[in-house]
Amino acid sequence: MAKKDHCGNRTQRMKRLQRVVDLGHYLIVTDTKETEGNYINGLKNTLPKSLQGRLVIKVIEDQRTQDLIKVCKEKAALNPQYAKLWIMFDRDEVKDFDDIINNANRQEINVAWSNCCLEVWFEAYFQNMTHCDTSEQCWKQFAKIFKKHTGKEYKKADTDIYNLLKTRGNEEKAIEIARKKHNEFKKHVNKASDMNPCSTVYLLVDEIQKTIKANESRLQNV
Repeated sequence: MAKKDHCGNRTQRMKRLQRVVDLGHYLIVTDTKETEGNYINGLKNTLPKSLQGRLVIKVIEDQRTQDLIKVCKEKAALNPQYAKLWIMFDRDEVKDFDDIINNANRQEINVAWSNCCLEVWFEAYFQNMTHCDTSEQCWKQFAKIFKKHTGKEYKKADTDIYNLLKTRGNEEKAIEIARKKHNEFKKHVNKASDMNPCSTVYLLVDEIQKTIKANESRLQNV
């Protein structure tokens, strides 16, 4: 009888384990060599040990902007487990910026875009998003803010960028700020190229963080 109870308890535990949802498999393709990759990989490296192995985040860097969708689809076809597809790029001087976004949306590929550069999203960690006409102006503006809050010089190739933003800034507030800006623009502007300052990177970060919290909660209840 005891053996039967033991087996029954084991079966119930296995069922509970099976109900724990995998965090998912993300494929993120970007057109830069380091900045976006360092940021996303930094986020990945903060995963709690209890959740490592349940979330896959693969970043493919330094692709031609015009090829982001193509590369994303090709890599996903080689590995069907990548169910969450993203491309990540800046407005900068990309002439077909809106077309790339619209084309990706039609093909069910998510887009983490920034106008005019990724640093406008970084700036949101320190409770602001500033309009800039060029990417150079954008990152120089952020560099001043970054030094003020961290005491460090901003380097686009900084592998510790996510950790510095997370610990010296406020990620939850950044998400709120970016979401508010985005929603305000959508009320009267149709094209992403006309939304400045704005970034949808918050959508990616918010999704990952919410999934982490949800799965942490489930694991604690197993």
